[in-house]
Amino acid sequence: MSKNLTKHDFIVSRQRREKVNGHKGMVLWFTGLSGSGKSTIANNLDDKLNNLGKRTYILDGDNIRLGLNNDLGFSAEDRKENIRRISEVAKLFAESGAIVMTAFISPYKKDRDAARKLIGNDFNEIFVDTNLEECIKRDPKGLYKKALSGEINNFTGIDAPYEKPTDPEVIIKGLSVVDSVNLLLKFMNI
Repeated sequence: MSKNLTKHDFIVSRQRREKVNGHKGMVLWFTGLSGSGKSTIANNLDDKLNNLGKRTYILDGDNIRLGLNNDLGFSAEDRKENIRRISEVAKLFAESGAIVMTAFISPYKKDRDAARKLIGNDFNEIFVDTNLEECIKRDPKGLYKKALSGEINNFTGIDAPYEKPTDPEVIIKGLSVVDSVNLLLKFMNI
């Protein structure tokens, strides 16, 4: 890292941005197995918040890996770097006064803890607790089928671990998408 960097302060503060937005910036960090419903719930919450006039954005795992993180694979080190980069981006969004939803498996507790530390009080862990059997049954992308046949290696829940959150702000388990969104709106006081 260069030592010749200086953090700039800007005229427009976070507080001014939040006043214009009519809400505080925050990060809703969705975590859970592939197929658990993270992206679906985040997408429906985003739609609801947008209809309520809130400034929002979704950072989705696949979309980020198609662009910003297209140089990363799925090794433990690449997963760590994936989460580090997205944590930095999510923090910027929250500082801009936006409600940002991240939908990443983020399988390792230490990586989620690092995201929480970096993002600070804006970080809210949302655990979409769907059991492996249900995720395999849903298999919206056909990835479990490939992982179980050996076509994909290092697949979370099959031959790579998923460390469940120990103290998330919200646990979504066994709820419909509508009920999940309503639970999150209640949590957000919206």
